[in-house]
Amino acid sequence: MKRIALFLLTNVAVMVVLGITVNLLGLNGFMSANGLNLGALLGFSLVMGFGGAIISLLISKPVAKWTTGAQVINDSPDPTHRWLVSSVARCAEKAGITMPEVAIYEGAPNAFATGAFKNSALVAVSTGLVQSMTREEVDAVIGHEVAHIANGDMVTMTLIQGVMNTFVVFLSRVIGYVVDRIILRNNSERPGVGYYVTTVVMDLLLGVLAAIIVAWFSRQREFRADAGSAQLLGRKQPMISALARLGGLDPGEMPKALSAMGISSRPSGLMALFSSHPPMEERIARLREGS
Repeated sequence: MKRIALFLLTNVAVMVVLGITVNLLGLNGFMSANGLNLGALLGFSLVMGFGGAIISLLISKPVAKWTTGAQVINDSPDPTHRWLVSSVARCAEKAGITMPEVAIYEGAPNAFATGAFKNSALVAVSTGLVQSMTREEVDAVIGHEVAHIANGDMVTMTLIQGVMNTFVVFLSRVIGYVVDRIILRNNSERPGVGYYVTTVVMDLLLGVLAAIIVAWFSRQREFRADAGSAQLLGRKQPMISALARLGGLDPGEMPKALSAMGISSRPSGLMALFSSHPPMEERIARLREGS
C-alpha cells in the first residue's frame, strides 16, 4: 500500500510541478487565450505518461511467463526445483516478503524478478543459469532478485518511467504549439503541420533523453540489489563469484519488457548510456568496496 500511495503522490506531484511552472512563466493565460488548454494537456500527459507504465506493471507476471515460457515450480517434486524453491523461500523470509512464485525457463544464463506488488511477485531463473553455476552462486543470484522485490524496484521503475513519459508528452506538445503559433505564425484555429512535425520530433528527442535517465536509475538499482544479495546471504563472495561467472558467459536474451529485470547484460560504448545494467567489472568493484 505504501508503494501505491507513493505512486499516486508522485503522479500528483508531477501535475503540481508542471502546473506551477507554466503559471509562473505566464504560459497558462497566454496559451489558453491562443487555443491551448494546459489543464487538459496536463491531464492528457498524465494518462499517456502513466497509463502504459501502470498497465505494463499490472500484467508483468503473466506477460513474463508467456514471453519466456517460464513454468512455475513451487509445488514441483523435482529435486533441483525443490532446491530453487527453498533458496527463494530462505531469501524471502530474511527480506521480510511473502514467498514469491518461483519459475524456471529454457535459455542461456539469466534470471529476473517481476510483479506489481512485492508480496505477490515472481522469481524466475533460466536452465542455463542453473547448469552453469554452483549452487552458492545461484543462491546469490536468487538473493539479488529477491532484493529487487524487497526494494520495490518494479514499482520504482514504473514510477520513474511514468514521470519521464509525462514530461515527454507535455513538453513535446508545448514546444510544438510554440513552434506552430509563434515561430511559424499559424493563425488557424486548428494546429498546423508545424505542430505535428515538431511534436513527433520532440517525442523522439525527449524520449531518448528520458530513456537515458531511466537507464541511469536502473543501474543504481542493480548496485543496491547486488548489495542486498550479499546482505541476505551474509557475505559478499557468492555474489562476487556469480557476477564474475556471468561476466564470462553470454547473458540470455530477455524480452524487451523484462530486460531491466534480468541479472545480466553487456553494455558497451555509447549504448552503455541506455543500458539497464552496469558493466560486471563495475558491479564487482562496487560490491567489494561496500561496507
